[in-house]
Amino acid sequence: MTTTYNFWSEPNLEPKRKFRYLLYFAGMPQFIAKTVSKPSFQVGTAAHSFLQHNFNFPGRVTWQDVNITIVDPIQPDSTATLYNILGSAGYVLPTDVNREDGTGKRTITKEDMVNSLGPVVQIDTIGSGGAQDVLESWILKNPQITSVNFDTLDYSSDDLLNIQISLKYDWATLNEIGVSPGAGLGWRSGNQE
Repeated sequence: MTTTYNFWSEPNLEPKRKFRYLLYFAGMPQFIAKTVSKPSFQVGTAAHSFLQHNFNFPGRVTWQDVNITIVDPIQPDSTATLYNILGSAGYVLPTDVNREDGTGKRTITKEDMVNSLGPVVQIDTIGSGGAQDVLESWILKNPQITSVNFDTLDYSSDDLLNIQISLKYDWATLNEIGVSPGAGLGWRSGNQE
């Protein structure tokens, strides 16, 4: 006689839930996070043909972009914060290229971008116990902003303004030991440079 396991009759079993997560991104206040895609990867393949057969071999792992949507509050001003992160990463306006102090002749570097955001972005899926009940923790190493979309203004809408952010990163780890929440730099106020 086989025993059937009915998971739905077990009150202590619960699946992970989409709305139970905490995002640690450049010291951003957690209340403005709206959505975040979890890390994903793709494994390349190389084919080898022999006579009428194809044999496939695994290739490089490529980590896919993570997309974040946040709400844009007045304080802290997320638009200004992201704009300032771009500047601290090395972006200079064309009108500032000829500064007398020479700081206008620079470009964005990986080091400055990573330092602007902090060395990691962390995505914790939490359980019903809150922040102390971490079910899984993704750590994105050497994050870099690849795109920011500041939403669309619309007289006919009462919606909140959102900001969509895409990040590239070198690799991600799952449940890494020794990385504390909020390891990135503090979320900067809009009036800092």
